[in-house]
Amino acid sequence: MRRAALLFDLDGTMLHTDPIHIAVFADLMAARGLAVDEAFYMAHVHGRLNVDIFAEFLPGEADPQALSDAKEAEFRRRLPRPFPAMPGLGAVLDHAERAGYGLAVVTNANRLNAEAMLAAIGQRARFEVLVIGEECARGKPHPDPYAQAITLLGVAPADCLAFEDSPSGIRAAHAAGARVIGLRSTLSDAALRAAGAHHTISDFTDPTLAPLLASLEGVTP
Repeated sequence: MRRAALLFDLDGTMLHTDPIHIAVFADLMAARGLAVDEAFYMAHVHGRLNVDIFAEFLPGEADPQALSDAKEAEFRRRLPRPFPAMPGLGAVLDHAERAGYGLAVVTNANRLNAEAMLAAIGQRARFEVLVIGEECARGKPHPDPYAQAITLLGVAPADCLAFEDSPSGIRAAHAAGARVIGLRSTLSDAALRAAGAHHTISDFTDPTLAPLLASLEGVTP
């Protein structure tokens, strides 16, 4: 049995893709009479499932899943390849592999997007577990995606560190029993902690991350 695991959100955590998503949502919503700017995106879109967003803001949409698919296809079209990973991510993954930790990606992105983003940053082969929120009974902010990843990796929830950048993701990981580290890629320390993050970091080069990773060294099989 593994000693511990690292669980990663994708958008805004492993790579900073929010500007692309904001632009795609702005174009999509403008065609339907709604103005989307960064403030709207962060308040109402960030970290949520598309179908939940469309149910709230486009309740008359005949086929919200088709609209979601079209939005994400446009995101993939605009995603540059290769794309820079969040600074320090590779070193953290190297450390996890040397230590024998389980690794999982837990995301509300659809599977095609998740595969595209992981390929764009050159990290797909690192992850044996990829959990997609919309393929679970409930996506984030519910704990189901993180609970599934923890079960698949065969670790105890308390022996997991989850990296997240959105309030919905933080609530999901926290509710699943993981220790949550918030990425200050778009939100402040205060906002991330208010959502339930136990710690926050600027990116994966943040010196405060080392003792958090070291805390897993005491976890025994």
